[in-house]
Amino acid sequence: MPETLASLDQAVASSAEGPFPAGRPDTPVGARIGSVAIAVPETVVGNAPIAERLGVDEDWIVSRMGIRERRVMQSDERLSDLAAQAGRAALERAALDPAELDLILVGTMSQDELTPGAAPLVAHELGASQASALDVGAACTAFLGVIELAAGQIESGRSRNALVIGADVLHRWVNPDDKRTAGLFGDGAGAAVMTASEGPSGIGPIPIHSDGSQAWTIYADREEGVLQMEGGDTYQQAVNRLSEVTLEALELAGLSLEDIDLFVYHQANRRILNAVGERLELPAERVVDVIETYGNTSAGSIPIALAEAESAGRLHEGSKVLLGAIGSGLVWGGGVVEWGGVGGS
Repeated sequence: MPETLASLDQAVASSAEGPFPAGRPDTPVGARIGSVAIAVPETVVGNAPIAERLGVDEDWIVSRMGIRERRVMQSDERLSDLAAQAGRAALERAALDPAELDLILVGTMSQDELTPGAAPLVAHELGASQASALDVGAACTAFLGVIELAAGQIESGRSRNALVIGADVLHRWVNPDDKRTAGLFGDGAGAAVMTASEGPSGIGPIPIHSDGSQAWTIYADREEGVLQMEGGDTYQQAVNRLSEVTLEALELAGLSLEDIDLFVYHQANRRILNAVGERLELPAERVVDVIETYGNTSAGSIPIALAEAESAGRLHEGSKVLLGAIGSGLVWGGGVVEWGGVGGS
């Protein structure tokens, strides 16, 4: 064994505290989420121009997708600006200075350039000079991913304050002549503040799974640069996986369906939301559905749905919320969060 490794081994063995005591708190630390805000483009596109191009009736889009309008970014607008706008609003609601952030995670698959990622640009725009800033690419499941990663950092003691953002501008990637996607996607961003707290964590286990053998169901290659989707297969995968992971997340959290105040799923398609609700026999009033006015905003859809639910008085301090998402990859996951515990929520 090389001398340096032998020395490290000896140091680790002789240390009662372990090799990295600064990163491990002496007392349990919980992570809480409770301040949420959104940012969406000003441009609203209804179904009429999309339907006319596709040669269908406007109501066909409503019946197939549950969407009447969506927000769309203009060519001179940037995803990083939209993400920063949502982040700034969430920080203001939490009464947290950007300089106090340790971590910024942006879930996106549509950053403005191939590189750099969106997160460093967002951190710079916010003035979060002390924060680590990273992108997480998991398509429509990315917001769940950033919550899970931030919770782990906070609970381990490596971070105290985190800003998690889900943002996508996928309307730029649709083929306007493809009935499966032309009316489906909108653009938007949502952000939440997560902080360390005493006592139990407000973030339950978030199992996240993947199945690359199903990658062909929804993808975009570099050559064509537009989204391709096998609608029927995507629908079946979404309903099955979201139903399964809902029950898995509840079991891991030691809860039942009756314990959940709100079910906030990725706003993929109203037919998917309805099918999951019917399969699990969920009361319709406890399932959040905002797809009609936003469309499928990918990583932005869960925080947008949370913000809309809070604005409507459906989300309160202490609410137990089941989050679930599935996206290309395939990557899917779910988890229970207890709402509140962050200033301004």
